[in-house]
Amino acid sequence: MITSAHNPKLKLIRALQGRSKERRDAGAFLAEGVRLVEDAFRANWDFRFVLYDETLSERGRLQVENLRLKGVEVEEIAANLMKSLSDTETPQGILAVLNNHQLPISSQPNFILIPDQIRDPGNLGALLRSAAAAGVQAALIPPETTDAFAPKVLRAGMGAHFHLPIRSVTWEEIARLSEAESLQIYLADMDGDSCWDVNLRAPLILVVGGEADGASESARKLATGKIKILMSGNVESLNAGVAGSVLMFEVMRQRIA
Repeated sequence: MITSAHNPKLKLIRALQGRSKERRDAGAFLAEGVRLVEDAFRANWDFRFVLYDETLSERGRLQVENLRLKGVEVEEIAANLMKSLSDTETPQGILAVLNNHQLPISSQPNFILIPDQIRDPGNLGALLRSAAAAGVQAALIPPETTDAFAPKVLRAGMGAHFHLPIRSVTWEEIARLSEAESLQIYLADMDGDSCWDVNLRAPLILVVGGEADGASESARKLATGKIKILMSGNVESLNAGVAGSVLMFEVMRQRIA
């Protein structure tokens, strides 16, 4: 059992909870809670190690045994230390360090999401979750957006990270991809055409800007079209997570209709 706050595993976890640079340098990220660990296990993700404590539920202990049978390094930790590591108000007693390998992107992508200048972890996680559900083939994360593998984004994504290819890219790389694959770039914008009236069946990139500043100038320069969601009443806008989700499912609706 781990009882020392100076244990190397705990030092790594604290580093991974911090800046995105630490996660990039380590090539790893954190998954906290029974549901996320289960999702990673079902997706056959690469575990570096797992820690658990005495407060872990029966469901969680079953997962621990499954991990052990698979050959994953699992170690018990004192409950007070787990609580000090937890990024949540009510820790569930299990935390995994996962290697950050990249899921492959389709060789001919036709539906890509770019969350642009999305800085709220909850909104970014919600967008990634909806993207995985709406058939998006990859999420490209530009420099102005928060790290997709931050702990709060992982929790909000509810397992989407284990099924959706996610890449950090520059706008130059996005421009080259859109040209090489003949992808239209649609920007979510209140000055655009109604998403119900625009043909979204052709290969495309959907750019969803942040609530505070909207889309970046880089995104606006690349955009080949703008689309919006028609709304009634006195509501001026939806938050980025909701708006992006509506638009992604409209693309899906048109393509299966």
